[in-house]
Amino acid sequence: MADDIDLNLLTALDALLAEGSVAKAAERLRLSESAMSRTLARLREATGDPLLVRAGRTMVPTPHALALRDQVRELAQGARAVLQPAGAGWDLRALRRTFTLRANDGFIEAFAPALVARAAEEAPGVCLRFAPKPDKDVRPLREGLIDLDIGVLGESGPEVRIQALYRDHFVAAVREGHALLDAREPDAAAYAACAHVVTSRRGRRAGPVDEALAARGLKRRVAVVVPSFRAALSIAAATDLVALVPSSFFRPDLAQGALRPLPLPVPTEPITVSQMWHPRLDKDPAHQWLRGMVFELCRSMASPSSPPPH
Repeated sequence: MADDIDLNLLTALDALLAEGSVAKAAERLRLSESAMSRTLARLREATGDPLLVRAGRTMVPTPHALALRDQVRELAQGARAVLQPAGAGWDLRALRRTFTLRANDGFIEAFAPALVARAAEEAPGVCLRFAPKPDKDVRPLREGLIDLDIGVLGESGPEVRIQALYRDHFVAAVREGHALLDAREPDAAAYAACAHVVTSRRGRRAGPVDEALAARGLKRRVAVVVPSFRAALSIAAATDLVALVPSSFFRPDLAQGALRPLPLPVPTEPITVSQMWHPRLDKDPAHQWLRGMVFELCRSMASPSSPPPH
């Protein structure tokens, strides 16, 4: 019966056909000659062919053995590749794969250019697909719809793997010449008295900064709610509204020189940005490379004032 075939015989047959000698095949597989002779006998029984026959002091393959030799070599190499540790001998530059990363627009604007450039250099056959992050639902990870989820941790579930990338904090962004720039550090009352533009994917107007202001008996006026930090900065650059954006997102090239960052006049909890993935990808060498690249670039590019999490 085919189900009863010992696949270890495949490796033995490959050695016998390659060496043309029981003794050399035994040495190659670190077996005794008697053990290899018994294996040859089993191979003869399984194939119904002598495979190797005596010709003087040597052994020569039969026509059937010659016909099998190339196929046996390929099968044996394939079996060894399947059973070796994941990633052994793989070529990153030969990788052809699309990775889907889910992240908000702030992360994409700040880090995607560097990620794309490095991926193109190390693995030119890789495509990075950035998907929008409308919520923190981990079902896309579980269902394999995304490869990596990047952002502030939500309800992840016990099976999701998590690695902290960097710590961030919010800053206020105002146009050049804004009244808040007159003071070295604006006080909470002056900050709250301004009109504000808030970023929220769900249209929410309040957040941690409002709680900190409320603790001092203050309340800011939210004039505009937009879904992206880019939109908030554009509005702040053209008006007297104050935008609230992560420090890592505020860069001169994004602000086009028309905006200035200011520290918030009230304390807020730091933001820990993490990458999350499903455990089925733990040992995948290509995914390990992707995670390592994201981790290294985020650590190197994060704001110096935002120390990495412990």
